[in-house]
Amino acid sequence: MAKFVSTYEKPLPHISLPDWYATQWELRQSSDAQRSEAHRLRDFSKSVRLETDVRTKWDININNDRLADRVTELSKWKNDLEDLTQQLLFEIHSLSDEKTNAEREIENMSNLLQVVSECISTRDRRRRTELTYDETDIQLKKELCMVANIKDALTKRVQTAWEKLNSLESVKFDLSVDTQDKNETIKIDKENLELDRTCANISYKPIGEKTHSITYTTWLDRCRGIKALADDKLSDSYSFRETTRVMREHSWNDIRAQQDATDYTLRKRIYQTQKARNELDWQKLKVQKEMEVLKKEITRLEGALTSKIDVVKCAQTRLENRAYRPGYELCKDDVETGLWSEVLQLKQTKENLNGAIESAKTSYNSLESLLTRIDHDLDDKQHSMNIDIMCLDSRSILKTGDRARLSNETDRNIVLTRMEKELPLES
Repeated sequence: MAKFVSTYEKPLPHISLPDWYATQWELRQSSDAQRSEAHRLRDFSKSVRLETDVRTKWDININNDRLADRVTELSKWKNDLEDLTQQLLFEIHSLSDEKTNAEREIENMSNLLQVVSECISTRDRRRRTELTYDETDIQLKKELCMVANIKDALTKRVQTAWEKLNSLESVKFDLSVDTQDKNETIKIDKENLELDRTCANISYKPIGEKTHSITYTTWLDRCRGIKALADDKLSDSYSFRETTRVMREHSWNDIRAQQDATDYTLRKRIYQTQKARNELDWQKLKVQKEMEVLKKEITRLEGALTSKIDVVKCAQTRLENRAYRPGYELCKDDVETGLWSEVLQLKQTKENLNGAIESAKTSYNSLESLLTRIDHDLDDKQHSMNIDIMCLDSRSILKTGDRARLSNETDRNIVLTRMEKELPLES
């Protein structure tokens, strides 16, 4: 064997066999520990994965249910608000119609006031003794005051109706804005309800607390508040509208009753004037007949007075002739006494006849003055009756519908009393 052999080794320190076994044991222990930890981590990860999947699924389902419930709640409130909006629109339309009707009534009241005022002014054209404060004047002025008060009350009602219409319009605007907001909210929530992880329009978004958000309780209180406000406005408007309608009906009933009362007093006054005029016609007829008789009597008296002139002349001539008797024949005998008595009697007769003529003429003049007064009074009464008939005719435009007068209303009013039948027949 050769004394020298060359070998080649790494220039590194070699470990001993026990160290090698120790290294093997350490590796085995480390492998066991790592595998055990990995198994534990794998089980934990699986548990976390399954738990998060379930939690995520349930969160999605719960939030979907919440979104669906929210959409249902919003839809219910939206439907309620839309119903209220329709009721408001109907109430606004009804109140506007009632306001228009009230304004039309006010215009009619103005026409009524004009007619009644014209009647009062027309009746002031009566003359002298016919210009009286009679029952018709009282009823006309009562009707004037009634119509004026009703017109003033309706004017205030129209002003109040205008204010309530503005209030309803404001509530309707709030309801429309709230309904529009709810529609947009429902649209957004429905879109969110349709979103899932497979949608293409999802992305990361900045998450932050909305500072302008309000609480659910505040939102619910506002919804209830606007609904309660709308209900109150509707109820108030309905009550006001019905009260206004009832007021208009009662007002027209009162006006119609007062119109009938006024027309009755006008017809009654026409009847009374007609009766008085017929009475005056009868008095005029009697006065004219008496004047004719008295005029004939005056003529006869004047004839009698004229016939006494020759008798007086004859008696005075006899006395004058006997004054020329001669001597003792000029004595106061029975003839002279008789002639003087005749002359004095004729003088007294002339005076009596002149007195009778003067009295008859005075009476005739009085009757003539009375006839003139009767003529004037007849003319005044005819004028007054024509004025009352004119007032009655002018008021016929106030009668409408089944209360309208006939076309021959003037003739009906003239013939209504039939007072011409009360004139006595000439004897």
